[in-house]
Amino acid sequence: MLDKLRELAQKYDLRSEELTDPAVYGNPDKLRALNQELRELEPLAEAYHQYEEASAARESARSLLGDPEMGELAKEEFAEAQRRLEELEDRMRILLLPRDPNDRRNVVMEIRAGVGGEEGALFAAALLRMYTMYAQSKGWGLDIVSLSETELGGVKECSLLVEGTDVFSRLKFESGVHRVQRVPETESGGRIHTSAATVAVLPEAEEVDMELNPADIEMQVFRSSGAGGQHVNKTSSAVRLIHKPTGTVVECQQERSQFQNRDKAMRILASKLYEEERQRREAAEAAERKSQVGSGDRSQRIRTYNFPQGRVTDHRIGLTLYKLNAILDGDLDELIDALVTASQAEKLKNGGEA
Repeated sequence: MLDKLRELAQKYDLRSEELTDPAVYGNPDKLRALNQELRELEPLAEAYHQYEEASAARESARSLLGDPEMGELAKEEFAEAQRRLEELEDRMRILLLPRDPNDRRNVVMEIRAGVGGEEGALFAAALLRMYTMYAQSKGWGLDIVSLSETELGGVKECSLLVEGTDVFSRLKFESGVHRVQRVPETESGGRIHTSAATVAVLPEAEEVDMELNPADIEMQVFRSSGAGGQHVNKTSSAVRLIHKPTGTVVECQQERSQFQNRDKAMRILASKLYEEERQRREAAEAAERKSQVGSGDRSQRIRTYNFPQGRVTDHRIGLTLYKLNAILDGDLDELIDALVTASQAEKLKNGGEA
């Protein structure tokens, strides 16, 4: 493990030196790739250097263990250095786990109202708000591509593009059925109703992933409209793309330009087709090699939001947090960090295999 870390730390130093070459700044693609590689190598290099420091501290303390004056202090320093080394070894094992190649990608997210009628649509709207606020807190860009609303402000379905650093690595655990338990405002008897919404998180396809044949795509244009038939745009700028070989349909109507809507719809379509291919590949792998955390199964009930008790429970890892309002305001890091840790533990148990 240490040899591997040393090699990666040396690679980080070499790549850092490349940044001092003026020619790199004249090549935007190379600069972008270099910065991406440095971001991935930095935590590994940092952990290795910290391990070297802790190892040197331990050996220094060891040399003084027999000293009549410094022995007791050296014993404490030796124990602290040993504890630090064990902590770093655990961290390095996690850092060396094979990384999901999609983790660095942007995300296509789809939210749909499930069971519960209007209450399900209102909950879908609450999830849209939650993810919007979370994206803002992380400094990501969030762009609503298509949105179908109800008269009461609920969301029937929507598609989003979320762009930023390592977006998929954080949001991939959100795929599945989200259930809500609360008393609807229209419920006079005070009974708790259970409703649901589904969330799908797809890594955005890159140009090298999917080569779409224009002959396979039918484009239809129509007028953008909102809830109640109120026209957002009086021209036919909204775009619907139909991928004829698979029957996959994508719409985009949020932009006033037909060209912009088509461009975003193409990004969504490519991502959907990429995800279908990715799932086909994963389905071919042995089931025991797949982690149950963040499997992306849209039919799996992953989380319950209980309003009377003010709690959120993630059923995959048995975690309950009594901070419902904060979570719905976009404070998702505690939940997602726990899911990341559980996923890493599963990989370690399986010898590094997801």
